[in-house]
Amino acid sequence: MTSPENLPDVPLINECSYVAAFLTMACPYRCSYCINQFGGARRREGILRKQQWLAALNRLTNLNRQDSQIPITLQGGEPTIHPDFYDLVNELDPRIRLDLLTNLSFDVEEMIDRVDPERLKRDAPYASIRVSYHPSQVELDELLKKTLRLQRAGFHIGVWGVLHPEQEQIIRQAQQKAIDLGIDFRTKPFLGYYQNQLYGQYRYARACSMEKRETVSCRTSELIIGPNGNVYRCHHDLYDNRPAIGNLLDRDFQMNYEFRSCDDYGHCNPCDIKVKTNRLQQFGHTAVTIESTDESKATSNPQNKLLSTK
Repeated sequence: MTSPENLPDVPLINECSYVAAFLTMACPYRCSYCINQFGGARRREGILRKQQWLAALNRLTNLNRQDSQIPITLQGGEPTIHPDFYDLVNELDPRIRLDLLTNLSFDVEEMIDRVDPERLKRDAPYASIRVSYHPSQVELDELLKKTLRLQRAGFHIGVWGVLHPEQEQIIRQAQQKAIDLGIDFRTKPFLGYYQNQLYGQYRYARACSMEKRETVSCRTSELIIGPNGNVYRCHHDLYDNRPAIGNLLDRDFQMNYEFRSCDDYGHCNPCDIKVKTNRLQQFGHTAVTIESTDESKATSNPQNKLLSTK
């Protein structure tokens, strides 16, 4: 890693669909189904401070496309825990649009005092601030109260709930209550194992079977940046402490769209292989493309039901 001064631009490849900046992996919640823990607990590591993040993220160019603008999505863990969160949001180049994934555990009055709502707002069919609702960790009424406070202050905010088999009814009831209050509340499918069954809709059905490991080639359309600036091939590599492909503070770092060898197929993270909507809300997108496997053209159950049994 070089000095974060006078670094050359890093243009996003045209195929890039998503930029994720994991400011920290720390989180005050302990959800049993946390997708960050799919492969086991992640080791602690250092985090970039404000000036380093500014230098790294301000390098990114080609974020404005003819179809839409690609934001940098701040996430974690809980990104607002980062000690420089507000300064980073306010001091990043204004040409860079920001989204925020959060559990809303922060002080909303501080957010209102310190951040212009326009900084976290753009023309998109979904909210720029996406709140995750976790019934076992937070009271719904308090979450909705904080959401309404930010909404009325001008922030573009919505709530998402994971349809985990144990809490689907709770999530559905919460959704209706939020809608009645004028809050955008959407649901996401549960990804991962529950009672030895794998849930989710995936492009490659055996990719997260957690059985044998195979060697394949894959490439990603996402730029995934870890807390210390490391760039990873996929969420699996980030969460499972696998080697990075570079660091955004490396002077010579450039994004590309090449296939890379991976010997861990079968233990993929569901985030990377799920079938989902892209940033334009078009369904059918998958973050990675995998070759050298007989499942390269296989798709999963369109009803988003059980795919396989452990």
